[in-house]
Amino acid sequence: MSTAVVHNLWTTAADPISKIDAPKIEYGQLSPTLIVIGAALVGVLIEAFVPRRSRYYAQAFVSVVALVAAFAAVVALAANGYGTTKAHIAAMGAIAVDGPSLFLQGTILLAGLLGVFTFAERRLDPEAHGNRVDSFAAQAASVPGSDSEKAAVKAGFTTTEAFPLLLFAVGGMLVFPSANDLLTLFVALEVFSLPLYLLCALARRKRLMSQEAAVKYFLLGAFASAFTLFGIALLYGYAGSVSYAAIARVVEGTVPNVDPALANTMGNDALLLVGAALVVMGLLFKVAAVPFHMWTPDVYQGAPTPVTGFMASATKVAAFGALLRLLYVVLPGMRWDWRPVMWAVAIATMLGGAIVAITQTDIKRLLAYSSIAHAGFILAGVIATTPDGVSSVLFYLAAYSFVTIGAFAVVTLVRDAGGEATHLSKWAGLGRRSPLVAAVFAVFLLAFAGIPLTSGFAGKFAVFKAAAEGGATPLVVIGVISSAIAAFFYIRVIVLMFFSEPNPEGPTVAVPSPLTMTAIAAGVAVTLVLGVAPQYFLDLASQAGVFVR
Repeated sequence: MSTAVVHNLWTTAADPISKIDAPKIEYGQLSPTLIVIGAALVGVLIEAFVPRRSRYYAQAFVSVVALVAAFAAVVALAANGYGTTKAHIAAMGAIAVDGPSLFLQGTILLAGLLGVFTFAERRLDPEAHGNRVDSFAAQAASVPGSDSEKAAVKAGFTTTEAFPLLLFAVGGMLVFPSANDLLTLFVALEVFSLPLYLLCALARRKRLMSQEAAVKYFLLGAFASAFTLFGIALLYGYAGSVSYAAIARVVEGTVPNVDPALANTMGNDALLLVGAALVVMGLLFKVAAVPFHMWTPDVYQGAPTPVTGFMASATKVAAFGALLRLLYVVLPGMRWDWRPVMWAVAIATMLGGAIVAITQTDIKRLLAYSSIAHAGFILAGVIATTPDGVSSVLFYLAAYSFVTIGAFAVVTLVRDAGGEATHLSKWAGLGRRSPLVAAVFAVFLLAFAGIPLTSGFAGKFAVFKAAAEGGATPLVVIGVISSAIAAFFYIRVIVLMFFSEPNPEGPTVAVPSPLTMTAIAAGVAVTLVLGVAPQYFLDLASQAGVFVR
């Protein structure tokens, strides 16, 4: 009798387990991310099993193939209509496959590919003990200046771990703008932030400055992540869900049947306002908007220049994509609450970045403040809250990322005995010493300044037009004034390069390998094509500008 009862209880208890649904994952639609993460794992195995002398070639090959394959997958998804008619929520509600996510993923993958080219550059520094060297420390674990570091340099060690770290960062960035719930957003944030903290500390020259930059970035990034996580907890308390669509329904007051246990906290506006503010703050930290920008100049200056270029372009694309989705999909019902705050942030960011940049004497710090000003210009498009606002931001991000990687790639070429010569005084007369490099850098500076016939002009025009049509005309006026202030210091660098006498002990311009040449040429080509004939790409961005809900 007793055994029968036990048996009966056992079957009753075990029965509901059969009703748990197996997760339904659309592997084909997530293929760009899966390819990149898979290649990053292969990179970790290469570090473990491939002999040291072969790792550099194996890592570079795997990274390039993975990024090209992932970009092909994005193009295939877009061609099959997943950016428009077939846009939907995949991976059981975690990932959105739609126009903005595919457009931003394509941009991030191309930026990552050019980043790999600059990472793999090994011709700029003179050979050390008969071995070619790249921008990264010979052995990251050794103390700067110690005997173990000298031994590592002598043995010809290289930190090839930079390649899988870059792939992990790209993998996180691909998920970040397409995340459709707050937990996926947070996981993606950590997946791409942690590799960047490490990459910032790996500079071969000026290692102490590089490690200081990494510590600053890590500490401030950890604070920002903590604020984001606290905001996510408050939004969960407000809506009883971390799904974007569910939170949006609670905000708009269109929830069909409320769980009685949640009825007491649901709709508590204090939780919503504080939670949304904290999550948005975490994203504004990543895009380097004032007043969350303090890490930017120090990190850009201290990190290895190839890492700075990759980080400055790809992180902005991913973070603005996530910010757009959060504001347009989750919080459109709170537009009157967040728009005034965003106005203030955009104005402070545009003016702050442009004015402080005038005082800079280091070319990498100058480009850092320039990137802060650009974050303000892009926020003007975010504030528009129209379909044109989304498409103008997408176009601006694509244009900006190529110019940025190209500009930082040029910075790696100007060198003296101590490595890169980043002090502005060293760039005097560069146009006479190396006219081609100076001319290319001038093209990038003119694009940053938004001069007509460059991609910068087309991007700024699109963003300001969307903002004006969205009722933010005063913001556009301030944006134009900020652009004029910014143009001053860009033109000043051009004047310094072409109209100053070169210093006889000045830096030399290193001749790069085809890898860096390709990155710079791609930057120039995109800058000119998007400036002279932007319409096709503007149309592409407007087709991709609709979020799936």
